[in-house]
Amino acid sequence: MEKGIARPDDLTPKRKGLHGVAANHYLKMLGLTAATVAVDILLLSPAFVGVTIGGSALETALGVTLLTASAIALIYGSYKWLYKAPVVLTPDRIKTREDFEDALAPYSRIRALEEDVSMTLEQMERMDKRKATLLKVLEQRFNPAEMSFAKFAAVAGEVENLFYLNIKSILNRLGVFDAAEYERVMTRKSARYSPKLLQEKTAFYTEYMAYIKHAVGTNEEMLLKLDKLLLEISRLDDMESSDIERMPAMLEIDSLIRQTKYYKQ
Repeated sequence: MEKGIARPDDLTPKRKGLHGVAANHYLKMLGLTAATVAVDILLLSPAFVGVTIGGSALETALGVTLLTASAIALIYGSYKWLYKAPVVLTPDRIKTREDFEDALAPYSRIRALEEDVSMTLEQMERMDKRKATLLKVLEQRFNPAEMSFAKFAAVAGEVENLFYLNIKSILNRLGVFDAAEYERVMTRKSARYSPKLLQEKTAFYTEYMAYIKHAVGTNEEMLLKLDKLLLEISRLDDMESSDIERMPAMLEIDSLIRQTKYYKQ
C-alpha cells in the first residue's frame, strides 16, 4: 500500500468494469495466445526462419519442441486464467494491496453488491494516485528531513491505513452475505417465511446494505480529505511547523481519524 495520491485535476472517477479482474484474465490469455502464434509463425514460416519438421534431425527436434512448448503454455494459461478456481482470501490473510483486490473481486459478480464493490476497487486506485502525488508534491516543497514533510506524510499514511482498515471491515461483512437468500427476501419471492419473519429479514438486509454503503461513503470522504489537503499544500508559502495542525484540511483529517480510530473490524 505504498502508492498513490492524486492531484486536483485527476479526480474524475475511472470506472472499472464490474468484472474487471475476470476481463484482465481474458486479456492475459489473449496476449499469451497472440505471442505463441507469433513465435510459431516466426520460426516455422518459410518466409522467416523456416524451421522444417521432417527436414534435418535438428530442425525436426526444434520444431517439435516449439509446438510442444506452445501447447503447454496455452494449456497452462487456460487453466490458470480461465478455469482455475480463485483462492478466496479471508480478511485475516490479507497482507498486500493486491490481496485486497483479489479478495474483493469475487463479490463484484454478485448483483446486489457489484456497484459497491466496483466503487471500492476504484477507490483503491484513486488512493494509490493520491498518495503518490502527495508525496511528490511534498518532496518538491519540503526537504524530507524537515518536520513539515514528516507531519504531512504521517497524516497521509494514517488516512491510508484507516482506508484499508475500513475495506477489511467491508470484507468481513461480505464474507457472511447470502446472495440467494437476499434475493428471495428482497423480492418477496419466498413463501417459506411468515409475514413477521419476512419483515425482520427485510430489515436485517436493509441494515446490512446500508452498512456497506456507509463504509464505501466513509472511504470516499477520506479521499476527499486528502484532495483538500493536497490543494492546501499546493497553495502554501513558507509556514511554521506549528501552523500545520491549524490548516483546515489537517483539522478535518484529525477529526476523521479521531472518529474512526476505535473502528472495529
